[in-house]
Amino acid sequence: MAERSFVEEVKKLRLSAGDVFRGEGILAVTKALLESGVSYVAGYQGAPISHLMDVLADAQDILSEHGIRFENSASEATAAATLAASVNYPLRGAVTFKATVGTNVASDALANLASGGVTGGALIIVGEDYGEGSSIMQERSHAFAMKSQIWLLDPRPNLPSIVEAVKQGFELSEASHTPVMLQLRIRACHVHGHFVAGDNKRAKFTLQDALENPQRDVGRIVLPPASFVHEQEKVRERWPAAVKFIEDRQLNEFFAEGADDIGIIVQGGSYNTLVRALERLDLADVYGNSKIPLYVMNVAYPVIEREVLRFCEGKRAVLIVEEGQPNFVEQNLATILRQAGSTTALHGKDMLPVAGEYTAAELLKGARAFGERYGRLQPLPAPVRKVIALTEVAAIGVDAAPEPALPLGDSVHARPPGFCTGCPERPIFSAMKLVERELGAHHVSADIGCHLFSILPPFNIGNTTMGYGLGGAGAAALNAPAGKRAISVMGDGGFWHNGLTSGVANAVFNRSDNLTIVVDNNYTSATGGQDILSSSANNATRSTGHAIERAVRGVGVKWVRTLRRTYDVAGMRDALKDALTTKEKGPKVLIAQSECMLNRQRREKPLVRKAIADGKRMVREKFGVDSDTCTGDHSCIRLSGCPSLSIKPNPDPLRTDPVATVMDSCVGCGVCGEVSHAAVLCPSFYKAQIVSNPSRWDLVRERFRAKVIGWLQKGEAKRRAAYAF
Repeated sequence: MAERSFVEEVKKLRLSAGDVFRGEGILAVTKALLESGVSYVAGYQGAPISHLMDVLADAQDILSEHGIRFENSASEATAAATLAASVNYPLRGAVTFKATVGTNVASDALANLASGGVTGGALIIVGEDYGEGSSIMQERSHAFAMKSQIWLLDPRPNLPSIVEAVKQGFELSEASHTPVMLQLRIRACHVHGHFVAGDNKRAKFTLQDALENPQRDVGRIVLPPASFVHEQEKVRERWPAAVKFIEDRQLNEFFAEGADDIGIIVQGGSYNTLVRALERLDLADVYGNSKIPLYVMNVAYPVIEREVLRFCEGKRAVLIVEEGQPNFVEQNLATILRQAGSTTALHGKDMLPVAGEYTAAELLKGARAFGERYGRLQPLPAPVRKVIALTEVAAIGVDAAPEPALPLGDSVHARPPGFCTGCPERPIFSAMKLVERELGAHHVSADIGCHLFSILPPFNIGNTTMGYGLGGAGAAALNAPAGKRAISVMGDGGFWHNGLTSGVANAVFNRSDNLTIVVDNNYTSATGGQDILSSSANNATRSTGHAIERAVRGVGVKWVRTLRRTYDVAGMRDALKDALTTKEKGPKVLIAQSECMLNRQRREKPLVRKAIADGKRMVREKFGVDSDTCTGDHSCIRLSGCPSLSIKPNPDPLRTDPVATVMDSCVGCGVCGEVSHAAVLCPSFYKAQIVSNPSRWDLVRERFRAKVIGWLQKGEAKRRAAYAF
């Protein structure tokens, strides 16, 4: 069950020529694929293209009508290898995944694909998860494009440009027999807009045609001596063909070309932000009409030498806006200008940040520095410059006079990410903390996924993380005789992505004696709750229900335990202790199962609301803290960290320490109470039932309880009054 359904939105995919399509960038990409006559699509979910996978999953009927095969790939490498169908056949295919981690995983397949080349158009749509909002290491896809000679498109972030990039990407791929990479940044994926739709196209050459008429060309298989020929072919044939196509189709754009003797070269993905900064400096209007010449590189690689020289001719200086490091484009431009003997001064990282995302505030500062250097802006007095430096971000979105602002860290408390309320992974790490009290600290090899939040307070568990599904492999070197065993963690998504072979099977083969914890919450939860092999949901188009325990035993693990309720903190604690102290040798796998609470709430809350609206009796459990019993120790918070746990003033005037309290966001998972009892902390937690549409018996029982409690409270009040003097 994905976090968002696109069932209604995908109806727009049936729009025909002349209709106006309105929606999100990701949905526009899907429509462009249909209009391009694609034969197959594959991919692996991950921000910011998870929704593209969700859209494709919800559009199964439309895809099947056009003979399109859609694959939820096991990994990014699986997705990239799917493009092999375009090597021998005139089939258009697209794959998608998160960059750069997805490109890392897929690099072997991409390198082989680029070496042999393609017959049909092959498009790789990567979600360029760089900068603000990123959850990965800060790298770019550009290096992979350069390394493997894959052409890289970086369109301006508006729907017409994105749709055109998809269509032109296929044609560029076919014209140069080279796979093409289309990078979409976070904002481009979620930008809203409109474009004039075209007709959806069915491929002229189908998958069935390929199967019934198999083709083979040994020259396309990456094996010496053919691979040596491929390297020469890339540069001598495919590169010139790509350059000619890019120039003829005018994929890169020139704006206000002769307006000034200075100019700015910008990658398409940063165009909107740059124009907004120029508008704030009165160097462009609100419609994007610039007073400074702009060369927009919708094709980030290869750099088109003739276009660069044309743009720089007669200009005193140009500024290159290239986000991130290394500065590949800037180096390329410098070489082109140097070899051509150009006198145009080139600026880039000297006026813009060396690394990091180019936000509107950063581009505003860089454009101002460039404009002041070459006389297009008057230098600001020092006092004004100081004020603006403090309010740069506010100046982007607010037209009022800027006021000095304190640094954000001085006025806002840090809010590290953490587990959701009711997350079934929280009690796993609470149990690990309890075991740590008894057995001491262990080396913990963490993994990609929600469970990585364990490295932060209040758990502070986890030493390293090496990649998705590589938790087990990350502890491989620490398989040595010692008084303690290393612990590795991976999720069910990571397990099926990579962990079964690189972690568990590798541990069996090398006779590891360490412990692997597989967190099984029914979905690839961190990417939006998509189904996987071990999901318990009945998926109409995918095979689910395959137990992780069977797979683990299948590769030779003997010590396997499955705990089917992670909220049982005491049971989890005992299972962990057993795994870390048993005399049995060999790899140990503990499978901790409970459904992702977010997905469970998405499924159950609408049903509960409907039932309540229909007048049905519904019971919701919630936990609370007895203020009279709570000692104010707050160990429950330190060992749980649940967002619904907070503090409030102590009602006892003789005690000053605040007491714990449970807020209304509680979903009744019971972890707070379980942790307290497992740690032998205090008996202050209680469970209450909230009844909607109570029955007559509920009302009678509640009145009786109220009378009994009132009678007891009156007696207690009398006893206190007797001792008051």
